[in-house]
Amino acid sequence: MSDKHYKIRNLTVGIFFILLFYSAALKANDELLTLESAIQMALSRNERAMAADEQLAAAQSRVARARAYFMPSLSASGTYTRRPFEVTRGISGGQQIVVQKLNAYSGLALLNLTIFDSRGLPALLQASSERKAETYAAAESKRQLAFEVSNAFLTTLSVEQVLEASMHRFEYAKQALEAAKARYAAGLVSINDVTRAELEYATAEMGITQVKGQLTTSYLQLGYLLDDKEVLQKKLEVPEFLLQAAANNPAAAEQLISEAQERRLDLGSLRWHAKGQQALVVEPILKWLPSLAFTGQYRYTNEAGLTGRSTNWNLALTATWSIFDGFTRNADYKERKALAVLADLDVKSAMRSVELDVRDALVSLTNQQASLKQATVAHEVAKRNAVQIAELYRQGLATALQVADANVSLFEAEVELVRQRYGLAIAYLNLEAALGLSPFGKEPTL
Repeated sequence: MSDKHYKIRNLTVGIFFILLFYSAALKANDELLTLESAIQMALSRNERAMAADEQLAAAQSRVARARAYFMPSLSASGTYTRRPFEVTRGISGGQQIVVQKLNAYSGLALLNLTIFDSRGLPALLQASSERKAETYAAAESKRQLAFEVSNAFLTTLSVEQVLEASMHRFEYAKQALEAAKARYAAGLVSINDVTRAELEYATAEMGITQVKGQLTTSYLQLGYLLDDKEVLQKKLEVPEFLLQAAANNPAAAEQLISEAQERRLDLGSLRWHAKGQQALVVEPILKWLPSLAFTGQYRYTNEAGLTGRSTNWNLALTATWSIFDGFTRNADYKERKALAVLADLDVKSAMRSVELDVRDALVSLTNQQASLKQATVAHEVAKRNAVQIAELYRQGLATALQVADANVSLFEAEVELVRQRYGLAIAYLNLEAALGLSPFGKEPTL
């Protein structure tokens, strides 16, 4: 083979492997799951989000039904009657009239229109308020689902990093075991050092197995929220923006409480529900007023009878006034008023609950920020200590027990750092949830 053909072949092979690597990289990028993508997936697939939409659709239907009370109703009916004989009668002039036909047909068209009925207006106002309340409730249900997904997402990421810490511990234990065996073979240490190193190696290996099980469980729980069975094959992207935002100091508590009480969707839902109950209070009082209805009829029959007409129609106005109903209206008024007061109390209780949520979230965030600083310092100290002990052991100035203890301390410090770091992010999410914001710190939309 000539040098020219040899170079062409090498170039072709090189291009092939580059394309193969590039396609694998694209595939890996496709499998990367961000927090935003996870939330969108849950909102489009999870049954809770779908149920919220259906609840809102049901509330909208109830408004349409209440509005239909003010609309006219039109109905039509037809009747066919088969008889065993006909009935005729003679009138003056010898004319015969069929009074009852053998085959009789008739049709009726009926129009009803409520001109005035004061009871329908409170029902319409109540249904409209409940629809607005359900709009807020549906949005709040989706917002809570988004936070639940975010917490599961961060929890899974924290377990992943705990697994990395477990693998670091395993590598340190492996190096310590190899060093102990070499020193024992050289006659520098006793068999006890090897035994202690082997015990730490086995413990570290078992720790990896346990954390892998925890990680699988976390992924399964996240997949359940996302309704995604393939979530185990995806890699989660660390939401750095959230970890950075968690380190910032929040605004004053009083300002945040005031904003939260105006913004919280669940509180808005309760306010609209209270308005609906207040609209129903006047409904028993309005029952004292009379109602007025309009009725129109159009009739066709093939049995004209003595009138000689096959069609007929009539119009009517009907006034109804319930003068006495056994004090039912009084009882209804007291009940509706009590329900309205209960709805107002629910709003007041929710206002105080929002204040408590915000203050608790602020305290938790402050504590987590302090805990993260302490965990960071402890991790640096444990890391330096592990390096120093390992070096001293190589010089014969430390025991295998000290090496194992330093390895365990480093592992525990690394795990604590991971937990505090993601614990701070979760505390920040809890504050955003208490403030009525989305997991990305945005105003909720209806």
